[in-house]
Amino acid sequence: MAAYKERIDRLAMLVTLIPVHLAKEDCPDPGRLLTSMAEQYDLRASRRAIQRDLEALVKEGRIAVVNPGGKPLRYRRLVDADAVDLRMWDYARQLMGALIRDALPERRLERIWAKLREEGDEFGLGEDKLCILSDTQRLLPADIREDVLAATLEALSLSQTLQAAYRDREGKLTRPTLHPQALLQRGPRLYLFALKNDETEPVRMYALHRFISAKLGDGAARVSGSFNLQSAVRKGQVDFAGDHQVALELRVRGYVAELLRDCPLSENQLIEEEPEGSPFVARVRATVPDTGQLLRWVLGCGANVEVLAPARLREVVAAQAATVGALYRSESR
Repeated sequence: MAAYKERIDRLAMLVTLIPVHLAKEDCPDPGRLLTSMAEQYDLRASRRAIQRDLEALVKEGRIAVVNPGGKPLRYRRLVDADAVDLRMWDYARQLMGALIRDALPERRLERIWAKLREEGDEFGLGEDKLCILSDTQRLLPADIREDVLAATLEALSLSQTLQAAYRDREGKLTRPTLHPQALLQRGPRLYLFALKNDETEPVRMYALHRFISAKLGDGAARVSGSFNLQSAVRKGQVDFAGDHQVALELRVRGYVAELLRDCPLSENQLIEEEPEGSPFVARVRATVPDTGQLLRWVLGCGANVEVLAPARLREVVAAQAATVGALYRSESR
């Protein structure tokens, strides 16, 4: 029974070492696989044993020979009918690359992107056929020291303290002992939620690009009993979401009208045509989170949007528009 289980485990391990999407010439051969699994095979009969295992996996339909008759034979893992289509995977990978590009400084991007591509080749969707663009102004990512990021990730994963040198937005330098709770990527900036020194509350947010240095501490990180990352996001602590929902009513025109027909604000969005003679083409109603994101989006739409409700948002937008208008009417520069 033990030998049978060992074989099952060995075959399972062998399958994981055989990629799905590699080009034929890059697929592994028995010798390469044996190097990775030397401890699993008897030294005297290892090559024949791994060959028998590979033949068994081929018969089971879990792997396939990609170069029949070749020397040496090379293998590729097969996928089941429910697996993701290769071109869908390629598209998803390109999308991940676009997200990484917006979040990482250029000098670090190539290494990460190369690692992401190790899982397979491109399947006809190169940069000449597929381009992914953000519809917001792209900012260069905040410059984070690589050793700081590495130490932060290590401290967070091991639940240990982080010894840091941190310069706040006013320029004040402190050297706190931080107790990491969570990381949040917010647009092009990365934030650490952490307790400071001997404090039990509050959990503070630290921008990683403001760290001068950071190294793994010796002690275990103290865990906040009241902090929950998803709850903090929902409550709007990081301004990207909020618990409070509002009934939004807009009048829209131009590109915004077309955009909201294609990409609704919410599942319950309703669009009605405006009456003839209206300066707008449609009226939109939707229930959305009350956040800073919403305000910035409305302001970014400019004269293509009029907020009808809620009244408080309409007042804020009107005040912002008046302030901006005054700036542009001013002759002093």
